[in-house]
Amino acid sequence: MSPGTRLPPDRARGAGAALYDCRISHVRTGPVRHAFTHRTYLWLIDVDRPPRLPAPLRPLARFRAEDHGAGGPGPLRRGVEEYLAGQGIDLAGGQVLMLAHARSLGHVFNPLTVYWCHAPDGSLLCTVAEVHNTYGGQHRYLLRAGTDASAAVAKEFYVSPFFPVDGEYLMRMPAPGAVLDLTIHLRRAGARAFTAHLHGTRRPATTRELLRAAVRHPFSTLAVSLHIRYQGIRLLLRGLPVQPRPACPATASHAKEEAPLP
Repeated sequence: MSPGTRLPPDRARGAGAALYDCRISHVRTGPVRHAFTHRTYLWLIDVDRPPRLPAPLRPLARFRAEDHGAGGPGPLRRGVEEYLAGQGIDLAGGQVLMLAHARSLGHVFNPLTVYWCHAPDGSLLCTVAEVHNTYGGQHRYLLRAGTDASAAVAKEFYVSPFFPVDGEYLMRMPAPGAVLDLTIHLRRAGARAFTAHLHGTRRPATTRELLRAAVRHPFSTLAVSLHIRYQGIRLLLRGLPVQPRPACPATASHAKEEAPLP
């Protein structure tokens, strides 16, 4: 396969796949102000057509259902379809696009996986934000389709050990195009306590671009896990108290439409 060949070469597998060169920023406003930026790359794939890489490149990107919320082996679509069925939504076979890290060099961790779920006619029905914490838990938030891609949803899942499970998220998750631009605010007691922003530039899913990304961000998913822990240690050393972790995971949450985020 030549360096400029798209992955895969046929339209039967991986059609529409893309890479995003991403910058992730986190800003905590209090009680200790803390901010950092991390760079990585993400895949956007059709869950029914995950990329089939040439054998030498497969360690760089594998897509397994158990890594992305399905709970076990099987098709990538299964987990999100089962979740949506519980919310009364039937995709009727419509396309599901997933933004996530692939399993790379044996490791995967996705703090946030996003699914854009479409009707058979191509219209967007809803968006699912799947949050993973470092304790092995996950939780999904449902964002009904709206004109501004923004929604508010109650926080129901323990993510950071420095925030209790309260407040609400303001999420803005427009479907990705040439640019990826996602924002999540955590609002507590009427004020913004935390903001995460993900900005990415679309790259073609070619051998050259995948190798370029892997060289620029080696062990990318392991680096995400380590970076989260490093930032946690910094906050501990600054005296930020750890909040108790709830004993039982919360159930999935629904979102209500809201005005565009500022």
